[in-house]
Amino acid sequence: MNHISSVQVGRESVAIDTWENEGGATVREGAHHQFGRRVEMDGSWTIYHVFSGVPAYFGGRASMGLSLSDATLGMISLNRRNERVRSQRTKLFSAVMEGAKRS
Repeated sequence: MNHISSVQVGRESVAIDTWENEGGATVREGAHHQFGRRVEMDGSWTIYHVFSGVPAYFGGRASMGLSLSDATLGMISLNRRNERVRSQRTKLFSAVMEGAKRS
């Protein structure tokens, strides 16, 4: 029989809460999602670059001191913008490669 201690359950609960606070999983999770959100000590929220931990700049200013809803919307917006740019680059690259094959 498997015995799980209350300490282990507590640690897992904290880990899940932290993960969710930092953006959690989206429907299409992967390396393409470069921005997350985190709760700060004062209870405000920050949108940050997940690979560097640096606060993201959005609209010319650092995205710190936000409400949960503003941080969520900003994070989603930044990740969608990156997804659009990446998609455009992929299409352009494919068109260039197709043109090179014809030459």
